[in-house]
Amino acid sequence: MIRRNWIARLFAAALVAAGVSAPAQAGLLPVSVSVQPEAGNFRWTYSVVLPTDMQLQAGNYFTIYDFGGYVAGSASVTSPFPADAAPFWTASTSKVGPTPNLLNPQDDPNIDNITWTYNGPTINTGGKETLGNFSATSLYSDTQSSFFTGTNPRAVDGVIDSNITETISPIGQTMPPVSGVPEPATLALAGLGLPFAGLARWIRRKKA
Repeated sequence: MIRRNWIARLFAAALVAAGVSAPAQAGLLPVSVSVQPEAGNFRWTYSVVLPTDMQLQAGNYFTIYDFGGYVAGSASVTSPFPADAAPFWTASTSKVGPTPNLLNPQDDPNIDNITWTYNGPTINTGGKETLGNFSATSLYSDTQSSFFTGTNPRAVDGVIDSNITETISPIGQTMPPVSGVPEPATLALAGLGLPFAGLARWIRRKKA
């Protein structure tokens, strides 16, 4: 079984700051990523946290950039907070963004981004809450450095917090299938060679 847990020092520093000093807050954060085989592909799961004294409102979202090899329709949410919140999350893909204002992540326009958008009642946190495990399937298990952005308001004053941090995402390349049928050019060359092969055999027999 393949399983990779990854916690960036930036995430830890942000969470510690949120717990020690009230003014130092951060928005949505992916605190861990795991990769597991699934039916010939690989399911990537991001555990996303809503820090202390933050809110989540309808229309808030987060984006994981450059999710290579995304398998369409594979996105899901498990272990949501609150327990009935899973239907309020929708996943969508885009080659570019969406990205909150004033943030500038590296974003390859040739690779899908995955965005989860919340459309339920307002969630208030007195303490840090794990919003759920947000997962999607990729053709690949190899990792690359990528970015995570999110946007949500602070509970105390409603000011929008737009957050960017590093994460990992899948990377790979799909090789074209090997075909057992020769290409037309190969067949043509073989056809041209047959008469010469026959002539050489006839000359050998005549000499014999």
